[in-house]
Amino acid sequence: MSTGPLATRCWFRSLLILALALALLAGLGYWAMTRAGGFLVVDDPLQRARAIVVLNGAAPFRAMGAAELYQQGWAPEVWITTAYDRDATEAYRRMSIAYTSDAEYSRKVLMKLGVPAGAIRMLPKPIRNTDEEVRVIAGALQQVGGSGVIIVTSPPHTRRVKTLWRIEVGDQKQAIVRHDTYEPYDPRHWWRHTTEGDDVVHELLGLLNARMGFVAQPDR
Repeated sequence: MSTGPLATRCWFRSLLILALALALLAGLGYWAMTRAGGFLVVDDPLQRARAIVVLNGAAPFRAMGAAELYQQGWAPEVWITTAYDRDATEAYRRMSIAYTSDAEYSRKVLMKLGVPAGAIRMLPKPIRNTDEEVRVIAGALQQVGGSGVIIVTSPPHTRRVKTLWRIEVGDQKQAIVRHDTYEPYDPRHWWRHTTEGDDVVHELLGLLNARMGFVAQPDR
């Protein structure tokens, strides 16, 4: 006769434990989500460097951040990386549409904000992803004999840039990674905005890919 109430108490206890476990998992998931956006952001202390580098993309914001650092005197030059866009250029040419790359937009922004044309250098080797971009910057720095660069990119992109520099370059040359302050980004509520959500997921997957030895490679 006591089996019924005992079984009921056992089921109730099991359901309570399950509910508490689910609540804990939900809480941990929410905690991780609120901190993932901030985890991706790196802002190294500024030091004088050989050049300030504008990574490709997110025009005009990265170039605006680089121009501000140049005006503050942190480096004598601003370098701009160039993306591989031969296919896009050819497609626009066939349609008789003038094509302007992100690198060219960045150059125009820099000049508009007071950076002299003679202080701007377009790195000629085209890149397909951030890993290649880091290697191109390190190669350019090696050519001029500089000891370090200031790299300006979007807020959620900074940690991956820092990680890739450590993997590809190590401590041979210094990379001071900074994010521009002009690009909209809410690190605590990134999932509320599709663009920021896409960026955060992309960066987390990119970090994972780098840690796994670049199992995913860019299209050739």
